[in-house]
Amino acid sequence: MRFLGDPGLRAPCAEVTAFDADLALLIEDMYATMYAAHGVGLAANQIGVGLRVFVFDCPDDEDHRHLGHVVNPRLAAADGVTVRGPEGCLSLPGIEAGTPRYDRAVIEGVTMTGQPVRIEGTGFFARCLQHECDHLDGGLFLDRLSGLRRRRVLRAVRRAPWAASDDAGA
Repeated sequence: MRFLGDPGLRAPCAEVTAFDADLALLIEDMYATMYAAHGVGLAANQIGVGLRVFVFDCPDDEDHRHLGHVVNPRLAAADGVTVRGPEGCLSLPGIEAGTPRYDRAVIEGVTMTGQPVRIEGTGFFARCLQHECDHLDGGLFLDRLSGLRRRRVLRAVRRAPWAASDDAGA
């Protein structure tokens, strides 16, 4: 797992061009890593692979489970009401903050076999989809914070045992 301060988390990920056994193995490894860390989503750059892939196993606000992966995802729509809700990240373990996100998101991409996929989410699942797309663009949830919330997160980051000092002022 890569943590805040790792330059790979801040670099935009490259498009996947090879839909092969290596991609399938990467996705399998990403699920295992996500489950081991008790997460609901994981982007490839969080495990040091700079490709546009993420996996998810995330409930929505009605507790319906959404399980899948997306290769070369693009956020096609993020709209509705902006909701400030709790958000954390496997790359900032133990840190959470009320983060503003739209309550509806649509992702378009392909599966590991290259088949087109469109995923629509609302509520907490929409938050997850937006969060993972941010990762693939080199962003983190703390980038969406301002004022006191941002200062509190950065203070917690500086005290975290996994923190690298060069990004603690992000």
